[in-house]
Amino acid sequence: MAANLSLWIITIVFCSHLVTFSSCQPSGFSLAVATFYTDSGSGGACGLEDDVARSPYNSMITAGNQALFKQGVGCGACYQVFCNQTQNSHCSGNPITVTLTDECPGTCNDDPVHFDLSGIAFAKLAKSGEEGELHKAGRIPIFFKRVPCNYNRNILFKVDKGSNPNFFAVVSEAVDGDGDLSLVEIQTGGTNTWKSMNRMIGSTWSVGIEPNTQKPPFSLKLTSGTKQTVTALNVIPDGWQPTKVYDSNVNFPTKL
Repeated sequence: MAANLSLWIITIVFCSHLVTFSSCQPSGFSLAVATFYTDSGSGGACGLEDDVARSPYNSMITAGNQALFKQGVGCGACYQVFCNQTQNSHCSGNPITVTLTDECPGTCNDDPVHFDLSGIAFAKLAKSGEEGELHKAGRIPIFFKRVPCNYNRNILFKVDKGSNPNFFAVVSEAVDGDGDLSLVEIQTGGTNTWKSMNRMIGSTWSVGIEPNTQKPPFSLKLTSGTKQTVTALNVIPDGWQPTKVYDSNVNFPTKL
């Protein structure tokens, strides 16, 4: 019994100092590194721009290294992350959910998995009143797992600012379920043909338009990372404008 007690004590001490010890990981979670940048974060490399500061994201977002960003394919994926007091005494242990909306390049790729959270999201990992102390740490180990996205609303389509009568680009926001997209297709008014769009940057997809024959309204068909599909019929109206956001009446199931 004394030997078993000694082994138990050694395990507890070992876990409190070396969070990489596999038996210390909560079931279903993996280890990563977390840092933070601006308070609201950014949607730059995914094409979301400053929309991440507003609903439905409300700055609960993260940039990721290539393990997460995947050359833009990972844009829109949702992750549950948390840190506990064995990792940093100011951590609350309460999980938060963040959406991948940007890339963390360069030295972030020195870590197997690296989340560069918005300052707002990073602070929510802390105990109440200890947000400033956690910010001072700057870099902390965390636990993470992929989770379904759930925005409690339908998909939003924002027409890219570079769109014109001959070129149409759109970013999909508030995508439930997988969050990330593997294909976007467009159907122009008066046709039954779907045309594949090209991934321009992250969550932004584009296509050339022949304005004399390919007229609005435009329907959009989205295929998720796990090959589920939803179709937003006539979601982009006649007279569409760059930077305008158009609401749909569809979304994916909130599951992976």
